[in-house]
Amino acid sequence: MPTTSQLAPRRTARRPAAPATRPEGRGAGVLGAVTAAFLTAAAVCGGDAVARVFPYGPRHRSVNDLGNQFVPFHAHLWDLLHGRAQGGLLLNWQSGYGTSFLPDFGTYLTSPFALLVVLFPREDIDLAVYAVTVLKMTAAAAAMAWLLRTQRRGPWWAAGLLGASYALCGWSVIEAAYNPMWLDGLVAFPLLCLTGEWALRARRPVLGVLVVAVSWTANFYTAYMATLGAALVLVVRVVLTREGARERARAVGRAAVTALLGIGLAAPVLVPLFLSSKQAYPGWSREFGPVPWSDLFARLLPATYSFNSPAVFVGTGTLLLVAALPFHRALPARTRCWWAGLVAAVLLSLQWGPTHLAWHLFATPNGSAYRQTFVLAGIAVIAAWTGLAAGVPGVRALAAGAGLLAAAALWAAGSALPTGWGYALFAGGLALSAGAWWALGRRGLPPAAAGVLAAVLAAVLVAQAAATTAYGHRGKLAGLDDYPSWNRSHTARAAALAGAEGWPAYRTDAGRPALSGNDPMLLGGEGGAYYSSHTPDVFTRTMTALGAGWTSRGRSVQSLDNPVTDALFAVGARLKPDGTVARAAALPLVTVYPAGPVPAYGDSPFANQELLLGAEVYEDPVAPGICRAGTEAFLWAPEYNATARLAGGRPFKLNGNPPKNRAALQSLGLSRGPASKLVFDRPAPGRWALSCLDGTRLAAAVAGLRAKAATGVRVSSSGLSATLPPGSTGTAVVSVPAIAGWSCDGRPAGGRLGLLAVPLDGRTTTVSCRFSPPGLPAGAAAAGVSALALLTAALRRRQRGAGAAV
Repeated sequence: MPTTSQLAPRRTARRPAAPATRPEGRGAGVLGAVTAAFLTAAAVCGGDAVARVFPYGPRHRSVNDLGNQFVPFHAHLWDLLHGRAQGGLLLNWQSGYGTSFLPDFGTYLTSPFALLVVLFPREDIDLAVYAVTVLKMTAAAAAMAWLLRTQRRGPWWAAGLLGASYALCGWSVIEAAYNPMWLDGLVAFPLLCLTGEWALRARRPVLGVLVVAVSWTANFYTAYMATLGAALVLVVRVVLTREGARERARAVGRAAVTALLGIGLAAPVLVPLFLSSKQAYPGWSREFGPVPWSDLFARLLPATYSFNSPAVFVGTGTLLLVAALPFHRALPARTRCWWAGLVAAVLLSLQWGPTHLAWHLFATPNGSAYRQTFVLAGIAVIAAWTGLAAGVPGVRALAAGAGLLAAAALWAAGSALPTGWGYALFAGGLALSAGAWWALGRRGLPPAAAGVLAAVLAAVLVAQAAATTAYGHRGKLAGLDDYPSWNRSHTARAAALAGAEGWPAYRTDAGRPALSGNDPMLLGGEGGAYYSSHTPDVFTRTMTALGAGWTSRGRSVQSLDNPVTDALFAVGARLKPDGTVARAAALPLVTVYPAGPVPAYGDSPFANQELLLGAEVYEDPVAPGICRAGTEAFLWAPEYNATARLAGGRPFKLNGNPPKNRAALQSLGLSRGPASKLVFDRPAPGRWALSCLDGTRLAAAVAGLRAKAATGVRVSSSGLSATLPPGSTGTAVVSVPAIAGWSCDGRPAGGRLGLLAVPLDGRTTTVSCRFSPPGLPAGAAAAGVSALALLTAALRRRQRGAGAAV
């Protein structure tokens, strides 16, 4: 614990010396990192336990993209690591009828922490993701504590406390907790700042490059934001600790080279990822609008929640040090101005359109528009440490800082976000923190008393952060979709799918209604459902033309339960809502169609299905809303959000809610003739159509195509090959979306109605297709150049060191 001389305020300002090459000792640094990690874990787990969410209670934790994307993707990673997945690192055969996997891997799964899921049983995948989430937060806390003591000397426990306050910021425990990939940015920011410190001191150039590479590989999106923040921190450090333009330029140059080489090493993941983003379905875009300042100041308080405002809470004790910094006379005025100015500038940048775009790669994100908030939290913590390392602020500075915070809290009263509990926690925490910091600054304080005061500050932080965590769960569960953790239903569905498996002879589809947007990865099979930031444009548009439904504005495509599309996409087994598996005659993955003009889809999904099939299998109703007896009635009403049914039959829910959701083509069951008239349970939608499927015609069409289809199909982790009947002419069509990256028989693959197509000349009896993500060769080349440059620099540095030793 600190002595009074360590924390007593310094009465005379003096220009700080250049930072020492070593902090006070590695042992103290380790203690600070361990303290930060422990406090973080205690607050996060305590808040989750208070909220009674998984794994501490019956409430779902998997809200929004956590249950819809991240848990299924980690389940797929588990399967890959255990050799149970269909596909490999480049190609995912399980989702979207076959899609590129490397961009998804680079977006969701390249964090080193993600590998830890392999240690858990498959049915505990939710627990595995939770453990990874908490571990990322604790790692971020430890990294920040280590960074602080690297920048300036100071007590290890205070570094631990501030490191924890960074990892427990509102953005972390509320926003990133259900977007675990963002937490890699939380870890990356202090690590990238650390590489800046190494560049400042001309130390560890190779390690710095590797840190950048790992950070950008783990999650490029938040790593980009963290890099911007670390660059700002480095600028301030260079200005305050280095003299002369040449010396400053050298430090900045070393940091720039480190960043470029590190990003170059990550290029094999980054380049395919960027190209895939450009080829993804566009989703939704909107203009940025800043939140009212009262809402922003409200988010400084503990126990507040809103989906689209910056969660800037970092603990009242830390906020007090930041607010007191401009008045802390133990620091030179220049130092105070630079650090306080940086905090204020980053805070203002949250609310201004141009800087908002700069933080977010010049595109307003779908969803929360304040994803860079963790950088503000990190800079605020560094500023707080800068002041504390010079000694605890005096009474006047603490009083002035408390006054600023009180004014912000009063301003926040104009917002609907603060709660009574939040104000109580804020006021109590401010009083306790101010008293503790004041007492710690007194000379002659016994070590035991100092330890008690440090414990008070830690307790305030943990209590406020736990309350914020618990209150955040309440807000998320009330306003966002949630998804069940793995339970008996998951186990039963997964077992049924595994029992029906027949890949590659036919696909097995997880069916509807779905448990998540990525049931094929979560439960098994090789279905059509797929939800990702990289959902290909060609896939969404093809499935939409065929009648599929989607959510998330087109990026979460649902399985299409339809006999025609099941036959076309080789779906021979489909899981039904009652847990049984329905089997049907399906075409193989490769079929042959006659040569002719390339057709195009129209507006009717029924006509589009017939166009892809090459046969007419639907017929018009015999009367308005009435199908011929014995045919299967299908309703297409993409904007309808209610139930529809055949008279006397069961109702079916359609989930149209434009522009976010699109209702799927829905089977209403077999018609009994006039007694089965279509009934809408709400006023009919403006756009709808009823068509009647003749099962006999469909069976004949499938039999005709099967006679000319591939006689054998083999798949690999990155492609497939098929044997065709001798003398096949026309076009071989592979029931895989024609996404960029496919080549067949040594040439770039073509497309037919959104699927892969290969022209046949009558002499070819085999078709071989391979997939390689666009940009992978260029990314590998960039990584090679970076590795060569790094190796050259390391050898030269070693030679110079050897020469100096001689």
